Amino acid sequence: MKQGKEVENPESRFFAVLMAAAKLPGVRIHREAYLRSALARHCSEEKIRRAIEETPAAAGITVELLDKVANESIRYETAKVSALSAAAGIPGILALPATVPADTAQYVGHMLRIAQKLAYLYSWPELFSDEGGDVDDATKGMLTLFFGVMFGTQSANAAVGKVAGMLAEQVAKELPKKALTHGVVYPMVKKVAKYLGVRMTTQTFAKSVSKAIPVVGAVVSGGLTLATYLPMAKRLKKHLAGLPLADASHQASESEGDVVDGEVVEEHETFGPAGAELPDAATIAVKLEQPGA
Repeated sequence: MKQGKEVENPESRFFAVLMAAAKLPGVRIHREAYLRSALARHCSEEKIRRAIEETPAAAGITVELLDKVANESIRYETAKVSALSAAAGIPGILALPATVPADTAQYVGHMLRIAQKLAYLYSWPELFSDEGGDVDDATKGMLTLFFGVMFGTQSANAAVGKVAGMLAEQVAKELPKKALTHGVVYPMVKKVAKYLGVRMTTQTFAKSVSKAIPVVGAVVSGGLTLATYLPMAKRLKKHLAGLPLADASHQASESEGDVVDGEVVEEHETFGPAGAELPDAATIAVKLEQPGA
């Protein structure tokens, strides 16, 4: 009985899905390889080297240039996830049991991919220690907050701002594990996870219905993905770009006053418009293609 209740808990459901998606091949972005590839056409080798060894902000790369590179990555990921979603809608209602799990899995995977890319551009440290290992609690908490920003909850914005302030103040090369796992940010992580878990159930049905009619379902499904994924990615980009951590002109000593004290998510808080349904953890069994950009 206790086990059944745990499975039904929205917070536990979200964490299970997030961790399952994080283990899919092609989801994890290697920070050094991505920064080198993304900045190659825009920066000198010396700036790229310093961006990798330290951060893009420390290398003197302007937020304006980072925004340009970020938009390129957002366009790439959006086009990819929309095309895969449309392809999943072509067979129609007879194929729903197979296509819906695959479609939802790749959607979550692409949310993780763009979150990592944007984080690395705007001077956040490496999120995953290796390709196939377990995800530590600090990374799990940070990814949860990034998802919360994508879904439009202000408490996640505040929490991400607080963590960014800690990183800037300490010139840290890893996440503040204490704050994310049992410190001041942890209550916000749990609340955001709870609300994201609720969204799993409410969003799945709506998008499944869009696949019921062959061909037309493909157009609707691909369009729905485009209309939801793109705004979420842009929302996270805007927030990360606006933090002192991303700005080369802000020194570590100046960032302390910019930290936002985030309040715990209140029960009445709702998420912004988004159609990114999240699957049950047991349904995630699809491999994502390796990144092409």
